[in-house]
Amino acid sequence: MEQSGTAQPIRLDHDPILTRQSRPFRDTLVRLLHNRSAVIGMIILAFFIFVAIAAPLIATHDPLQTMIGVPGEVPPLPRKPPCIPALGCEEPLHIMGLDLNARDLFSRIVYGTQISLFLGVTIVAFSLSIGCTLGLIAGYAGGWLDNVIMRIMDVLLAFPSLLLAIAIVTIRGPGLQNALLAIGIVQIPVYARLMRASVLSLKEQEYVTAVRALGAPPLRIMTQHILINALTPIMVQATLGVGTAVIEAAALSFLGLGAQPPTPEWGQMLAEARNYVFSAPHLVFFPGFTITLTVLGFNLLGDGLRDVLDPRLKGSE
Repeated sequence: MEQSGTAQPIRLDHDPILTRQSRPFRDTLVRLLHNRSAVIGMIILAFFIFVAIAAPLIATHDPLQTMIGVPGEVPPLPRKPPCIPALGCEEPLHIMGLDLNARDLFSRIVYGTQISLFLGVTIVAFSLSIGCTLGLIAGYAGGWLDNVIMRIMDVLLAFPSLLLAIAIVTIRGPGLQNALLAIGIVQIPVYARLMRASVLSLKEQEYVTAVRALGAPPLRIMTQHILINALTPIMVQATLGVGTAVIEAAALSFLGLGAQPPTPEWGQMLAEARNYVFSAPHLVFFPGFTITLTVLGFNLLGDGLRDVLDPRLKGSE
């Protein structure tokens, strides 16, 4: 029997299976861009990332150079308030004034963005990698190994995070590297417990049971089937954790255990000016406001991610 017509070629760009596979990421991105908190947080963070990258172009002075004796400068006084020629000030440009050592505060704030963002991201990357690994192993293996890992995490969580970080830095000595290590160790239990809880619920799912029945090795099951599906709460916590790391790094520097003078770090700048809150408020206001705005950006982005990625909130819309 002769067939009528010709066979139509299959068009992959209209394949429903491929369309369904590409939709989750696109839908998540669209929902994220429609979330007001996430958009505001991304705008704030994009601004600080730009400042950190373009710091040599944005800064008006060397952040470590004192203005005393610099040619062309009106004899400066430490703690001089902000001076902008466009607003009628006839002295050289110092948008945020000078600090206690007659250094340009604006340039120090700009370069401090590099240090604070680097510390926040590095601390989270360090604690996230170790914490997720420990939580993944503990949740999947169970038994005595789970008990040993989680009891160690419980001991770390029993101490207030800042006090534990202070103790670690005190033992190893002050400095940015030791502060980074201390805060990273303090945050490990948060990611370990969160990952373990996700693994415990995922390893009993039917698709994991099917893969295990097919003879897949445990390492493959953990990395390719459980870890991928457990990343949603981890992503939200990691975003919020960067803001927490920035605050704790500034707190250690404020106590003299983190960045050391003359490093342009926001917490260290607050420590230098803590006795001049009323006589020179700009020395405290600008570093404090910058820390607040940075942490606010990460918190808004984290809240937006939680709203977008939480399936319960998706179903309620």
